[in-house]
Amino acid sequence: MLKKNSVLVLFLGFILGLFVSVGGNVLAERESVENGAEDTSVLPFEDLRTFTEIFGRIKRDYVETVSDKQLLEHAIRGMLSGLDPHSDYLTVDQYKELQEGTTGQFGGLGIEVTMENGFVKVVSPIDDTPAQRAGVKAGDLIVRLDEQPVKGMALGDAVKLMRGEPGSSILLTIVREGEEAPLKISIMRDIIKVKSVKNRLLEKNYGYVRISSFQSGTGEGLRKALEELSKENNGKLRGLVLDLRNNPGGVLNAAVEVSDIFLEKGLIVYTEGRIENSEMRFNAAPDDLLEGAPMVVLINSGSASASEIVAGALQDHKRAVIMGDKSFGKGSVQTILPTSNGGAVKLTTARYYTPSGRSIQAEGIEPDIQLDRIKLETVEAPDFKPVKEADLSRHLKNGGKNKGELSITQENAEKKDLAITDYPLHEALMLLKGISILKK
Repeated sequence: MLKKNSVLVLFLGFILGLFVSVGGNVLAERESVENGAEDTSVLPFEDLRTFTEIFGRIKRDYVETVSDKQLLEHAIRGMLSGLDPHSDYLTVDQYKELQEGTTGQFGGLGIEVTMENGFVKVVSPIDDTPAQRAGVKAGDLIVRLDEQPVKGMALGDAVKLMRGEPGSSILLTIVREGEEAPLKISIMRDIIKVKSVKNRLLEKNYGYVRISSFQSGTGEGLRKALEELSKENNGKLRGLVLDLRNNPGGVLNAAVEVSDIFLEKGLIVYTEGRIENSEMRFNAAPDDLLEGAPMVVLINSGSASASEIVAGALQDHKRAVIMGDKSFGKGSVQTILPTSNGGAVKLTTARYYTPSGRSIQAEGIEPDIQLDRIKLETVEAPDFKPVKEADLSRHLKNGGKNKGELSITQENAEKKDLAITDYPLHEALMLLKGISILKK
């Protein structure tokens, strides 16, 4: 059994530029012949003969000259892309970029992407990045990069086109659900600096923490955020909203650490794969920093991978109410296997499961409370003001001491603004307050 402080770090997110979290640790390939499994120790000579025959035909007959290195790299990419959307071959430069991505600073547009039906699909834009500011949304399909069609392009090649010198621009042609015509969005490339944890008080006694991605320092960042909220509140919180919307994931250890901050005991997540080293179990230590205060976790279709581990663990332990939309559904683990040429293979080696044994792969986390995508607007005040008791002649005076009327008015105005600007967050706050009142 591996504890949560294991040095093994695996891929759970897949931010590509845009970028993702890091893995490390080489897992040895082990062959199994038990239970009738195919004996892969025997080379498939007939299939290899076919491969070399096609290789030779391309070298001899293709309309343009192609180098051996280029052909073999294409073959490797094709072999991996045929397995699943997240297995991939990384060149030396791509491997370096991936390692930079886990530090929270890298160049690009600030979107996390995958491939779908030959097009680049946006899993989610990263907070405070050029892509988010330009209006790119989760679920967008990128069909052109500048004037170059994406169809038929490898994901790595598309990512390479989206990268570039900070200050240079790229035109994305996007197909978005609900829009009649494709959208053209111009984005200025920049150095992406990701602060994975942000916090603020929603109002007295109720805190808000936003985690935009899971990096190596996210757990420590969350601890500091909770300390700051307690100091600002002049006492412990009565409730917390944990916002994981559009969080594309990150390193497994960070997801485990975040879950453990709110759990006192029990299983957080476990993984299962074909090789022995891919089977891990992570358990919580007794250190709930909120001391049992109610929690609401916000998720949506852009919440993937490590985000789903946290939401699934807190949901299974009944530690938090999950609210929002069904999550993305990435329940697989990628391991980075360095190659002799300085590159690496990102290979799917395991599936992960929530404490109750649920696999989220292609299913996602179902929220406890589903929220429709609605937008609220303020209604203009009527010209005729309704008559109230205070308007009647000879009405009795209140007799009590009306304290804090101004602050109540201001608080109500802030609540109204929150309902308009962020309806899911407003609903999460109202639920937290209701739970807190019942607990009293």
